[in-house]
Amino acid sequence: MVAQIQELDASYWVKTRSSLDPNESSFLIWTGKIYAFMPGEKRTLLFKMVGMNVSRCIPTEEDSWDFTSRELTYYLDPQTEEILHKWDNPWTGETVTIMHVANSPVQGHFKGKFPALVDGDSTTFMFDIFPTYDNPLTEDSKLAQYSPQSTYQAAELFKITVPTADLFNEKMFSVSQLRLSWDRIGQWLPWMNQGDRPGYLIYSAYGSKVSGFNELPQLLQDEINTRVPLYKNAPKSCSDEVEDMTSWLYFQQHFDAYLAGERFPLPVAEED
Repeated sequence: MVAQIQELDASYWVKTRSSLDPNESSFLIWTGKIYAFMPGEKRTLLFKMVGMNVSRCIPTEEDSWDFTSRELTYYLDPQTEEILHKWDNPWTGETVTIMHVANSPVQGHFKGKFPALVDGDSTTFMFDIFPTYDNPLTEDSKLAQYSPQSTYQAAELFKITVPTADLFNEKMFSVSQLRLSWDRIGQWLPWMNQGDRPGYLIYSAYGSKVSGFNELPQLLQDEINTRVPLYKNAPKSCSDEVEDMTSWLYFQQHFDAYLAGERFPLPVAEED
């Protein structure tokens, strides 16, 4: 069979990324590496990482869904793979507090057609996303030195492969297997306090879909159970009035805790 691009209804993407059952929380996990890439220098492996996203899709009308989720990513020691809470910046000599990713919510809306490469037993969705928006930190003189660029820019490249049989099985609300490839090019994170130093970060990760919380990596289970139980489940609803959380907004909101050297992510209770 010759592989071909097909335009699939949004429902196929919903059962890939999350689930057609709005009562179900769906989990993705990923692991990978984060490199510094600087002009004239060899690449530097800064961290390994492990992360998860828990999501829900809520039908709003025919062939249309609201997507709502929460995600965590932890920066790990590249040798021991233990969670790091401090980082010795090799360029400035400063030791800084690490702010792990704790984004809640991360939202979207799925409708229309989604192109996918159908290749026999496997089908692959491919997304190249280039988020660009005004940097909120430059509006505050206390924060601007940590991220002085007026515009936030990144590139996120996704390839998500699932079994074709699962995708077209009308009795399944969610695919049983998923392979995720994710690469990202982004600016220095604000907590790194790199200022306007030339260079950027490269993320290289792979991941999968798991059937529930108990299949998350043990590190994530332990962190969620003891510090951030909010991330056991996806949000129950989606709201246009709530801004998506990002590492930049999280830094802005918790800057005082960052300066105080508190441990991140900050504790957050389970949703009522």
